[in-house]
Amino acid sequence: MENSKNCIDVCLACAVECERCATHCIGMNDAAHSKCIALCRDCADICALCARFEARGSAFAKALCRLCEQICDACAAECEKLSAHSCCKDCAEACKKCAAACKAM
Repeated sequence: MENSKNCIDVCLACAVECERCATHCIGMNDAAHSKCIALCRDCADICALCARFEARGSAFAKALCRLCEQICDACAAECEKLSAHSCCKDCAEACKKCAAACKAM
């Protein structure tokens, strides 16, 4: 149960950071950030969905956690490339934590 609560909390925190990062990068109107934006949006959605599946004890939660882990890893890698921006650095850190929590499920 403790792993489940941690996963939910970390997934929700990651979803928030990804939304913030995507919004910031959209506002920059720079094509160099387009991959970051796309990954952050995907990551925010999968993290929120993963938290909901975990909260309801879905039989598919573990499978979704595996996918969430993969997307978080991809998002973290992309955001690290842009870590000169504090929002991208924060997002990468949140994604790494989320990937680790999902892996532990």
